[in-house]
Parts: sequence; structure tokens; C-alpha cells
Amino acid sequence: MTFSRAIKIAPSILSADFASFGAECQAICDQGADWVHVDVMDGHFVPNITFGPQTCAAIRPHIKGVMDVHLMIAPVDGYLEAFARSGADFISVHLEAGAHMHRSLQTIRSLGAKAGICINPATGIEQIEYLLDQVDLINVMTVNPGFGGQKFIMSQLDKIRKLRALIGERPIHIEIDGGVTTETAPLCAAAGADVLVAGSAVFSGGSVSNPAPYGKNISALRAAAEAARVK
Repeated sequence: MTFSRAIKIAPSILSADFASFGAECQAICDQGADWVHVDVMDGHFVPNITFGPQTCAAIRPHIKGVMDVHLMIAPVDGYLEAFARSGADFISVHLEAGAHMHRSLQTIRSLGAKAGICINPATGIEQIEYLLDQVDLINVMTVNPGFGGQKFIMSQLDKIRKLRALIGERPIHIEIDGGVTTETAPLCAAAGADVLVAGSAVFSGGSVSNPAPYGKNISALRAAAEAARVK
């Protein structure tokens, strides 16, 4: 997997039709999605329950590109192997979800996946400096995790800028998750992000039987973000 800082749109299947996951993944990939973002919630670390490794394994054949698995669960270490076996390309864990994050990231890489770390809106970046040698992606939560459709927290833009400076030339993606729209996408891109997770902003107006709006929405997000990079 070649590293690139080009803008990547990663639709979150949390906003997809749960009864048609395979077809939905196929549709968004056909309509231009770069990655597919899978939000895994346990009802403990976050106040919602979604799906597990069996769902990831079931949709993997329908995803042409990257399957990006975001684990909002605690404890997390005991589930890493199962998600790696499910076909995840990236597995991201929350800094707040465990006391031994360095070990968790090492485990993800040892299982053959790329390692990501997520930080909640109230979490600073100080501890990340000591994890950069084990990280392939940093997910900045721009909403409080647990539910889709929330409003973007503007204070996180400063965090993104500081992370981008901290990363320097290291091949680490900065991913933004929460409240990404055509209005907030350019702000994130200008601050240094390259992976934009979007739920309702991608799936709004479309369906498996009418996927063209997915493509229109993905193109609009990409264009808005790329325009901010040019300025």
C-alpha cells in the first residue's frame, strides 16, 4: 500500500443501509470512495452497539480498496486478531481505551495490518509523540464518538494543525472523523488532514438502487477539500 497525502474520502457504513451492507460497500466503491470506514462500537466505551469482526469479514469481498476499521471498544487487545483476520487494512484503537497503547499498536502491526490511533475531542496530543514510530494513521475525532450525524467541533482544527507539524515528513495519515461536510472538509484539509470520514454527507439522497448521489456527494467532498489545499 503506497503512502500518499492525497485527499481520500472514506464513507462510514454507519450511515449505510444495514440490511444491504455488501451492496452498499460495492456501491460507494463504484462511486469513487477511496476507503470504507467501519465504526465498531461496544456499548461500553461508547454509548452505542454496532457490529463485530464477522460483519467485517462479510463485507470485505465487496470492498475494492481499503477497509478502515475503527475500534471504539474497551478493552481492545483481545479483539485485535479477530479484526485482522476479518481483512482489515487499517485497525485503529483509542488512546483512551487502554493503558498499554504501545503494545496494542505493535500487536496490530504484527498481525499484518496498519496501526491507527484515535483521540477524542478532549484528549491532547502529548502522548502521541511517544507513539509515532508505531503509528500509520492518527484519527482525530471531531465529534464525541458513539453516534453519527453530530456537529463538527471546531476547536479540533487547532489539534489537526499541531499534529501535522508534529508528524513532519513521517508517512502517517491524519484522518478526520465526525461532522465532515463540504463546509468542514476544506478546513480539515487546510489544517493538514488527508483522510476524511463522512457518513450522512456521502449517503444522503442515495441508495443501492440509486447510487449516483453517492458519487456526486463523494466528488463534492473531494473537490472542496482539494480546493483548500491549493490556496
